[in-house]
Amino acid sequence: MENGAVLPMFYLPPVEYFTVLNNNKSNVLIEKHEHFPKQTYRNRAHVYTPDGLLSLVVPVIKGSKVHTAVKDVKISYDFNWQRLHWMSLQACYRRSAYFEFYEDDFARFYEDKFEYLFDYNEQLLSMILKFLKLPAKLTYTEEYHRAYDNLADYRNSIHPKKDAAFEQKPYFQVFEERKGFLKNLSIVDLLFNQGPQAMNYL
Repeated sequence: MENGAVLPMFYLPPVEYFTVLNNNKSNVLIEKHEHFPKQTYRNRAHVYTPDGLLSLVVPVIKGSKVHTAVKDVKISYDFNWQRLHWMSLQACYRRSAYFEFYEDDFARFYEDKFEYLFDYNEQLLSMILKFLKLPAKLTYTEEYHRAYDNLADYRNSIHPKKDAAFEQKPYFQVFEERKGFLKNLSIVDLLFNQGPQAMNYL
């Protein structure tokens, strides 16, 4: 039943995020004015390496802490995290069935510099939705509200430290023979392994 949902803006969001988007695609509100919370998917993504789970973190400029609106958080380039993330994605997914198909489109996000984390995540999300052919209708908050009566609120529930609340069927993962199936990884894990079938999976 579609009623609508309010979601944060994440970096390469986990599969659970796209399940919510798909179930509420005609009415999705993206939170733009919350205070930036640390250690969430807003600036991190989980991928599957030969050694298991890896957390890719986009560093933010110090001071982008508790009292900064998420739309105003700036990305830090004090070290070359873009190169690290891109090398990690290549190492994790070069052997996957569809990495080469999407590679050039993702590469620019690890070459171009974006000032704001929200803008960076938003452009990545837009590209991924296009690849998935998921026609979600996104609108953005104009101010912060602690609660919404008519929308399912996922701002705090989809979290790296919480078990995903949805049932997830296994799909093929490159390194699953080592650690088994890892749940709720970044959407890139599903996309690079399943390609055009990713939307059917969702």
